[in-house]
Amino acid sequence: MNQQTIEEIVKEITGHLSGRFLGRIFQLSPLSLALDFGLRDTGYLFISVDPAAPRIYLIERPSRQMEKQAVTPLQFVQAMRSSLGGGRLLSVTKDVSERVVRLSFSVEDELGESKGAALVAQVTGRSANLFLLDRDGRITHALRSPKGAGQQIGEQYQIPAGQTPPDAPRKLEILNEQESPLVKGDFPSLSAAADDYYLRRESAAAFAARSKASLGKTKKELAQAIKLQNNLRKDLATHGDSEQHKRYGDLLLANIANATRDGNKVKLKDYYSDDAPEIEIEVDENTSLQDEAARYFARYTKAKRATEEINARLTQLAQTITRLEERKTELERIVTARDETALALFEGPGETQPANKIKRRPADKIPGVRRYRSSDGYEILVGRAAHTNDQLTFRVARPHDLWLHTADYPGSHVVIRNHARSEIPHRTIIEAAQLAAKFSQAGNDSKVTVHYTQRKFLSKPKGAAPGLVRMSTVRTIVVEPVENVPRIHDQS
Repeated sequence: MNQQTIEEIVKEITGHLSGRFLGRIFQLSPLSLALDFGLRDTGYLFISVDPAAPRIYLIERPSRQMEKQAVTPLQFVQAMRSSLGGGRLLSVTKDVSERVVRLSFSVEDELGESKGAALVAQVTGRSANLFLLDRDGRITHALRSPKGAGQQIGEQYQIPAGQTPPDAPRKLEILNEQESPLVKGDFPSLSAAADDYYLRRESAAAFAARSKASLGKTKKELAQAIKLQNNLRKDLATHGDSEQHKRYGDLLLANIANATRDGNKVKLKDYYSDDAPEIEIEVDENTSLQDEAARYFARYTKAKRATEEINARLTQLAQTITRLEERKTELERIVTARDETALALFEGPGETQPANKIKRRPADKIPGVRRYRSSDGYEILVGRAAHTNDQLTFRVARPHDLWLHTADYPGSHVVIRNHARSEIPHRTIIEAAQLAAKFSQAGNDSKVTVHYTQRKFLSKPKGAAPGLVRMSTVRTIVVEPVENVPRIHDQS
């Protein structure tokens, strides 16, 4: 607060509070208090020693609102009630050329004798603090951790280091450009003007924080969606042209009688092209052409299914990206216009927490979950049925656990427990991926692609069938389907 503003507010406080007795003390936040002096028209004396906005003035609030806003009092407030409770306010003064306000009290002890005590509000920016002083001016309690000489418990109170002594001659004050004096304007008092100013300032700060959080969340979701889109396109490219696989399978069967083999190469007549030119494709030199044709047909089926699934996901993802880009544009407009109503509508109703949180059951109490121990000592959980997969992924797995599933086939959800939130060894990831491949419809293939990501990057699409998840980011690994780690528990 500006020096001039503090001086004028001290005059208002003196006029309203001098001679009155201190009643209830409300702790409104860790660094702000409201003192009740039994005023009905001007309410409470508000003091905040938040370094970002230290201030003191009178506020008008319904007592019910104060009780609702109050938080659990700190030790300092308990000390205030003990030392100043029921005390009579003798005077309110401001140190010359300093933003330090002193409230002097007369308090009767158990024998009915009066003793002096003081409350010092140091509204000085970074060194802002609230002190309780005994009758000799020694500090008995401080709201914030005190720093510097004359600010420690048991010391004689002194203004913060580098400040002018309170009895020094008053000098012309060069006001900080960022601390212009408040103007009463149409308000009934300067305190009312100050209250309105700081409430609006807090509202603006809250709006900035909320809008920043919403914008950050939207940008993060958009970036994750774009990343997933790129990964899906890469996955699509790795499957190749499904029709080409089918064509090679047909040509191998059509050329059984006249094909020319040379090691891992075979020359075939391309009956699907004009003039039936001769082409050359790669085969396994130890495998018959019939088996090679079957392999190409299997690749055709796999690539066709993967292409259909990935294209469907890409279509849905493109809609999601468009929606997020629209939300981002709308949110940027709201921030520019500082439209609090629009922001509230944009955020929607907050998520409500259930009265009783659902307790996660230990993995060994979930029917249908296999448990393994990796070579590095990590616990690996493997689901069986679709409903068990859902429970394992969304009820048992924690945000930093690693989740795995085959890329193109139905199968078990696999979770690597990561209680320490450390980097999981690559050997353990390979072993878990092998289990995911083994317990899938691709369990008899020689090589299987497995997706893996942290549990926190998974979500359940609304209305989706059991076992179906949505990944916002993913990595892939190709492994051989095998069960080569020890099983430590079987709950079937």
